[in-house]
Amino acid sequence: MATQIFNKVRPAGAGAAAVLRRTKTTSAQYVDSRFRDPTFEKLMEKYKHLLKVISIQDLILASNSTPPSVSLDFLHRLSQRLHLNRGPAAFLRKYPHIFHIFNHPVKLQPFCTLTPAALKIVREESMSVENSLPLALTRLIKLLSMSLSKKLPLRAIFKVWRELGLPDNFEDSVISSNSDIFLLQDGNEPNTHFLVLNDSEDFKDCLIPAVENWRVVECCKEDCSVDRTDLKYSFKQGFPPGMRLKKNFKAKVKEWQRLPYVGPYEELGVEEMRRTKSRMMRMEKRAVGIVHEFLSLTVEKMVEVEKISHFRKWFGIDLNVRDLFLDHPGLFYLSTKGKRHTVFLREAYERGCLIEPNPVYEARRKLLDLVLLGCRGLERGDDKSNSVDQSE
Repeated sequence: MATQIFNKVRPAGAGAAAVLRRTKTTSAQYVDSRFRDPTFEKLMEKYKHLLKVISIQDLILASNSTPPSVSLDFLHRLSQRLHLNRGPAAFLRKYPHIFHIFNHPVKLQPFCTLTPAALKIVREESMSVENSLPLALTRLIKLLSMSLSKKLPLRAIFKVWRELGLPDNFEDSVISSNSDIFLLQDGNEPNTHFLVLNDSEDFKDCLIPAVENWRVVECCKEDCSVDRTDLKYSFKQGFPPGMRLKKNFKAKVKEWQRLPYVGPYEELGVEEMRRTKSRMMRMEKRAVGIVHEFLSLTVEKMVEVEKISHFRKWFGIDLNVRDLFLDHPGLFYLSTKGKRHTVFLREAYERGCLIEPNPVYEARRKLLDLVLLGCRGLERGDDKSNSVDQSE
């Protein structure tokens, strides 16, 4: 497990039993004892419903019918996998601004399709992704550059294509269209492929970690919050409101901020291969730098921990990434809402929204607005037209 940079963190008003002692807890207990941030918890409470909506939306868009639609019987067979505890019909009726239920004139059974409002958002997101292809290309180059071997399993990239803002046909539109940059390589096992980054000097200038931009801006400020001599290896810290930081903890954070480390795009030297205590501390900070950069590359500055774990070996991270996020509450926030572990880049958010939004994020946010709207804003007649008999 990751080396924790602190020994004690006491929430405001908490007793001695609430003190976090990393060495005396299991991984599950460590997750459960983390300090909750109400802003991120409220955001994830909304997102857990959005993720179910997106799963059904993808199934509808993948159908061959015109217009795209799927039967409720088909969704019922997937209820457990989609976490639809009360069945698909009950879930779909909760979001009439997104889904429309109708009786199929030929198959004579209830089907579900997307409303015009939802289809408009789908087209808007698709157009935003298309217009952002140069940025998506840069993100993919950076992701491969963080790999020690400059290659990654294609199945791992498929896990995060949406998070990176890649189009669903990125194999053709991004990889095949840039054969001078990327190379598809067959793996040793059947049906396994690797994406390899060709050695080139053309994109070396883009390999600058996102944290460097903050360091430059912070260094130019007159009221710089961090000692300028420590900025070279520092990260922006922002702890949850109400989290009381003890003097010992603050001292350890300051010491950790000064610790030199090898950046995510830099090559590891011989010194970093030695099994010493100082080397382990630097490698732990390098791992923080890598996951910080990974989150910075995502469109929404958030990702499921399970997805980022697929890259751990290729990035040379020997630590448990989930514990790594918990060890650094000033940089990351881990939420367990919706039966999944999701990590947020804390510095990228303010009051539950991205500080620097992008077109893809804004399109997805509109879908979230429709989810939050629920059944409100509909006439009574419209609500009745969007329902079928429960027996059907």
